[in-house]
Amino acid sequence: MSTVEQDAVKQKTVKQNAKTEDRTAIEELLYSYASSIDSGQMHKLHDILHPDLWAQYGNGEPVQGASAVIDWMTEFTKTCEWQHHMLSVYSIDIQGDAAKSLVYHNSYEKFAGDDEVCFLIARYHNELVRHEGRWKISKLVFEIVWGEKRPANTDYIAAVGGRGPAVPGWP
Repeated sequence: MSTVEQDAVKQKTVKQNAKTEDRTAIEELLYSYASSIDSGQMHKLHDILHPDLWAQYGNGEPVQGASAVIDWMTEFTKTCEWQHHMLSVYSIDIQGDAAKSLVYHNSYEKFAGDDEVCFLIARYHNELVRHEGRWKISKLVFEIVWGEKRPANTDYIAAVGGRGPAVPGWP
């Protein structure tokens, strides 16, 4: 193989490695979004959301700015006893310093004073940008597909030993 061919192979490998690293970084960011919310550590969202984020959750009014979204999320979940998000990153399309992702979402939430558990199926349609050297979500559309409330089966929970153990840093 000539030096020119070797250089071409090296450049192709470097580009493939960079794309893999970007995809991994984006996946970690998307999963961190959910775990930050589940753990009630909303302050971590500042590292995930672009300062000029545009977001719409379901048919609610769009929210502009990361701080506004974090404030809204904090208020919405203030009586949440626990949450559990299950995400599946279906696709990531990276174009330089911009990307789009489709993330399938199932979540469960239990709010204080409510004997039922909320179950929600949705999809995140995200746009991301590289901001100050890190990927951040710049546009978030949360498409709600289906949801229901189910009675919390406290007899079953008691039969398996109860909820817990308590984990520091998690509600």
